[in-house]
Amino acid sequence: MNDITTPENRPALPDRLCTNPRSKFYNADIFQYDVGIRVNGKERFDVDEYCISEGWVKVASAKALDRRGQPLLLTIKGTIEAFYK
Repeated sequence: MNDITTPENRPALPDRLCTNPRSKFYNADIFQYDVGIRVNGKERFDVDEYCISEGWVKVASAKALDRRGQPLLLTIKGTIEAFYK
């Protein structure tokens, strides 16, 4: 096992994280690893942004786009857990 992939060498997961590079909550160092998100005990694979302390995740809507052509984000509230896979 490489030293890079050991849990001790991974950066700590922040309270809030976004997958969009234009966001101030984006962190490229964390996305070198697989990050998992559980909402109310169920793992979600479509999360674009999360906030553990406020208890929400944002997921892209199926077809709706905003005026810049980006998918509209829907907020889902509940118990949020972030973890490395």
